[in-house]
Order: sequence, then structure tokens, then C-alpha cells
Amino acid sequence: MKLLYFAPHQISPINSGGRLRDYQLARQLAARAFVTFVEMRRAGEEPHVSTNDCGLAGIVTLEKGRTYTPSKILRGLTGPTPMTVLNCWSAKSASQLAIVLRSRQFDTVQMEGVHLIKYLPIIREARGCPAIVIDWHNIESELMWRYVETTDNWVKKIAAMRTATLIERAEDQLLGSCATHTVTSERERQKLLARRPCANIEVIPNGVDAGYYSAKEIAGASHRTAERSSKKTILFVGSMDYHANIDAATWFSRTAWPEIARKYPHLDFTIVGRDPAPEVHALASDSIHVTGTVDDLRPFYASAVAAVVPLRSGSGTRLKILEAMAAGVPVISTRLGAEGIEAEDDFHLLLADGGPEIAAAVCRVASSAETRTRLSQAARELVYRAYDWSVIGKQLHRIHADLAKSRAPSSLRKVS
Repeated sequence: MKLLYFAPHQISPINSGGRLRDYQLARQLAARAFVTFVEMRRAGEEPHVSTNDCGLAGIVTLEKGRTYTPSKILRGLTGPTPMTVLNCWSAKSASQLAIVLRSRQFDTVQMEGVHLIKYLPIIREARGCPAIVIDWHNIESELMWRYVETTDNWVKKIAAMRTATLIERAEDQLLGSCATHTVTSERERQKLLARRPCANIEVIPNGVDAGYYSAKEIAGASHRTAERSSKKTILFVGSMDYHANIDAATWFSRTAWPEIARKYPHLDFTIVGRDPAPEVHALASDSIHVTGTVDDLRPFYASAVAAVVPLRSGSGTRLKILEAMAAGVPVISTRLGAEGIEAEDDFHLLLADGGPEIAAAVCRVASSAETRTRLSQAARELVYRAYDWSVIGKQLHRIHADLAKSRAPSSLRKVS
């Protein structure tokens, strides 16, 4: 089977949840098929670093052009196309993609999200009419509407409302135009089916390389780096230039951390993730540490008493929860933060929403070794059973294989 995997970003560096999902899914598919990864590079962005272990048949780079130019901003504010879609589109990229699709024949194409919708007509015209799978990392309109609910800036609120409305229209168009869709949770599947009952939507959850976060691997990583510390921490991981994580870090620091620090002065709050926004940098203090980008998360999990996911906006399922669970670190999350993960409150993790409620949950974990052990063991068993990328990769390959088989001539199907 020959498959084209089309993503709106480079395959590496793997410094965000979206890139991690695409890398791991492409890697799993490449273990079972010939996969060409088509990536997009922003103007001024460094070329990707070669990933030797992903097994891809090839990587093709499209030039994305500059994002948020005055022209694109004006068109996004006044025209029918969402800014996020405009940022991914360029005539040069479209021409490059058409050349790739003419030069070889693919059985299936996996397209990553609504932001690439303007390339859909080009994919439909490809040689052999490949089956198309649309992978939804989030319901992007839902993410934007939740941002509207949390931001206090009225200019941003109005712009986000318009963008959310335009994205909804694009999503509805996508739901009606492609045969197969994959989403990260059953909750999202039901939400999209309510909008398009006849759509074929399957769940391909986010996952984790459970072996990479084993106790042995964490110990080895901690030994090899300078990040070894006897100081125990409460950990929050995520891209710190993303609005939902910025809000989560600042809100937790304001509403929950003071009480935790008062009761457990030996604990620090450590915020780990790329490109911290000024609001996140401003949180740094004697007991709050902001690291920025790190090469390896595992040493930070080694010193963590608990991982917090205090999200109040966003969509999709959180890789940060699955990674913490695989690492054996108890998780305290808001209900929104943990949505889409088949985890039970007070068995796999603790759920809490208000600042005082989150503080109480963190204190409960910090004060009880029995609670930490019970939660971490159950959570680790869950990720090994249901969320390891190898398990998820088999599910996704089955979808592509079934689509490819249905497109093959009947004589070839009989032979196979």
C-alpha cells in the first residue's frame, strides 16, 4: 500500500502535540506501508532535522509562505476563508503538491485537519483517485469558541467569534466532502455526527510511546542529563506559546499554587514547554520555574510528585496526560483537560475544576504515598493497554487498508 501523509508543518522538531501525533502516526503507518510524508515549511523556518527512525519512504517539503501578512489578515477579517486556512495556503505549495500527486500513484491520502481544506480539490484530481482520510487533531471551531469564552480582550473576542464561525463552515464542508474522518475521542465523534449524521467517523486517539517513559528509561535519561534534582515538583507541560496553556499556567499560579506552596513549601511548580509567552515568563519566582524548550522531558517526570493539567479552554485529547501516566506520575486535571481520555476519576487520575479544588487534589496526592502509587499504577496499565502508539497504529492502518482494498480492481482483491 502506498500512502501520502499531508501535514501543515514540518515533521521535526517534535515540539508540539500536533507534530508528535503526526510523527508517531506516520511512523506507525510506515512500519506497514510505503509512506511519503508531505510537510509544509514556513518562510524563514529552518529545514527539518532528519528523523532516521521513522521508516518513511520519503519526505517532500512544500513552501508555506509567510503567515499573518497584512493581506491575509484583511482577507481573514473580511472574506469567507478563515485566517488559519489562509495561513496554510499558497499557489506555490499547491503546484508542488500537484506535482507529487502526478509523479506517483497513491492508494490513500491522509490530510491533517481543516486548515488544509483548500488543497482538497488537488488531492481529488490525483492519479488513481486515492481514498482520502481527514484526521482531526481537534474540532478547531470548538477550540476557538472556547477561547471566546475565556478571553477578556474584546478585540480578540470579536475576531475569534468571526474565525470560529468561518471554521465551522469549513468543517461542515469537509464533513460533507470526504468519505472517512478520524478524531481523537468518542466525544468528538458524537459531536461531529450531530452535525453530519451520515459521516463515516472513526476514533484514532492520541497516544504515547509507553516504553520511552518506563521507569528504566526515565532513570537512564535522568542520569545522562544535568536535570537531576532532589527537589520535588508539581509539573505542567505544554507548548507555552499556545493560548490555552498560557491561560492554564497563569490561572493555576494565581488560584491554586499559593495554597499548595503554603502547605508544602518544599515543592516547586515547574512549567516546561517551548517558547513561553511573556505572561508565562512573568510567573517565575523562587518557587515557580519556567524552563522553555527542553531536550528531554523524562528527567522532569523523575522529580515530579504530580502533573497538573489546569486547562480551561482547548479541544482534543491531551498528550501531556498520557505521557505523565506512562511515566508513573499522578495526574490532576480539569474535566475539560481530561476530556476524551477513557480514564476514571479517583482511579486513573483526579479531576478538579476550581482553583481551591485543584489545590486540594494536589495536596491530597502530595500527602499520600498510597494515593500516588494507586493512581500511577492504574494509569500506567491503561496507557499500555489502550494508548500505546503501536496499538493505535494498527487501528489506523486497518482504516487505510480497508479503503485501499475497496478502491482496488476486483481482480486484485480476489488475488489478495
